[in-house]
Amino acid sequence: MTAPATLGARVRTGIMWSALNNLTLRLGTLVTGIFLARLLDPEAFGVFAIALTVQTALMTLSELGLAADLIRHGDIDRRGPTIATLSLVSSGFLTVAVLLAAPAFADFFAAPEATAVIRVMALTLLLAGVGVVPFSRLQRDLRQRELFQVELVAFALSTGLALGLAVAGWGAMSIAIGRLVSQTAVVVLQFALTRTRPQVGWDRSVARSGLRFGLPLSVAGLLSLGLLNIDNVAVGRLGGVTALGLYSIAFNLSSWPSSIVGTAIRAVAMPAFAEIHRDGTDDSTATLARACGLTWGVAVPMSIGLAVLAHPVVTILYGERWAAAATELVWLAPLGAMRILIDVWVAYLTAHGRSLLLLSCQLLWFVALAPTMWWAVQGRGLAGAGLAHVAIASLVALPAFLVALRSAGVGSAQVLRALGLPVAAAVPTVGVGLVTVAALDDPWLQLTVAGLAMTGVYALTAGPHLRRLVLDEAPVGHAPPTTTASTVGSHHAA
Repeated sequence: MTAPATLGARVRTGIMWSALNNLTLRLGTLVTGIFLARLLDPEAFGVFAIALTVQTALMTLSELGLAADLIRHGDIDRRGPTIATLSLVSSGFLTVAVLLAAPAFADFFAAPEATAVIRVMALTLLLAGVGVVPFSRLQRDLRQRELFQVELVAFALSTGLALGLAVAGWGAMSIAIGRLVSQTAVVVLQFALTRTRPQVGWDRSVARSGLRFGLPLSVAGLLSLGLLNIDNVAVGRLGGVTALGLYSIAFNLSSWPSSIVGTAIRAVAMPAFAEIHRDGTDDSTATLARACGLTWGVAVPMSIGLAVLAHPVVTILYGERWAAAATELVWLAPLGAMRILIDVWVAYLTAHGRSLLLLSCQLLWFVALAPTMWWAVQGRGLAGAGLAHVAIASLVALPAFLVALRSAGVGSAQVLRALGLPVAAAVPTVGVGLVTVAALDDPWLQLTVAGLAMTGVYALTAGPHLRRLVLDEAPVGHAPPTTTASTVGSHHAA
């Protein structure tokens, strides 16, 4: 972003550290997942996936969208104590509710052995509520370097405990205890880095405005997580915990683009969009179109690469006993790219205070996906889950968000044009990859030779256009933008 200049520098630095954070931690999580997959069986992964599904869904609801409210307004010193009070009450209530309801959640998934794991994961809800204000402060100020340091410490604790306890025979509980200890460390370090301490207070006007914005956003976030976990419910109920363990591996791999690129973008996008909006320098359509062009241009080759190279990726990383996950990865991989694009749109709408529009889009998406997912898994098993995700995301979710953006003053035609060239470049890239994979038998050769060939083809076809966008040399619509948002933008077991 070039207006204001100080924001541009902070965004570039924030993106760099956020990308480094996500790439480093993603690779670390991958290595940890490989070790855990060889120490644990698919059933243990399925048990943890159930607990993570419950915890992730309620985590979004527990803080009521209040972190986004603090980031959007920016006035944390005045609003912080009231927001902290609301967050503590909400997260505390949900923590107690999950502790009591854990057996019912486990029975719903037909996995009573998940009860204890769910209860351990429930304690992270309270910890997240305690840390909402320092986290918002770090995010608002784009202090991604400090957040990277926090995540490294948390990752080291979580990984060390998970691996150690898994070797000792603790099964799925080993991962849950690692998550709980690391979340505790995160909260402590966030307060230390912001040089603050927990404060509570009450301002009726702050509480009212925070809830008015945050509640729809929180419900929208809950629906978003439901969209990414309704497959867990369907696969777990219809296929059992072993099928769920296989599916979790496939979804985890398909989430690489969203986790590496999308998470880096999300960390910077909303505060950057919000600051531009507060300063009144927002050229809505051009800003968003450039952001979409670059993020989509990076997401597309990652997703199609995973789809074409699904079998060698799965068998090399996890072993032949996990090979069944490759079929599912082929269908899930395109979802990763679409999630990144929608993340950019969500960040933009959130920064502009359009939480009700977000809620409407997520509700429509969820209502369309839930019955489709159940029907698809019944009819086609694991592959049906991926097919349902991709079909509903492309036919329902993307058009709904484009309508919402248009209601927020963004020209959808210019945004769509920004997406065209990466899609066109994907066609010859996929063709070269499929031919190369078919010509080779060894998984390592398939991965390296086909991967290099696909990278070369995509770089030749889409590289010059993406380079012009990075250097701000070419408009993505009718006229060069005055501001650029090119640098803005698990649910399952790792």
